[in-house]
Amino acid sequence: MDPQSMKYLAAALVMGLGAIGSAFGEGFIGGKAMEAMARNPKVIDKLFTNMIVAQAIDESTAIYSLVVALIILFV
Repeated sequence: MDPQSMKYLAAALVMGLGAIGSAFGEGFIGGKAMEAMARNPKVIDKLFTNMIVAQAIDESTAIYSLVVALIILFV
């Protein structure tokens, strides 16, 4: 297998695993936050803010995966 094909394969694996992990994490965060909001409606404002922050941190994992994939492809 030539080096260019290996680069494409490595970038695809990095991006695929990073995106899948981030998607599962965001779904878990959102689901648990909605469950907590349904159980205790008085703290919706605080939970919603914390959920958004947690999802932003989780989304950064996918962005780091994209950066690594681009570095693999173009360096």
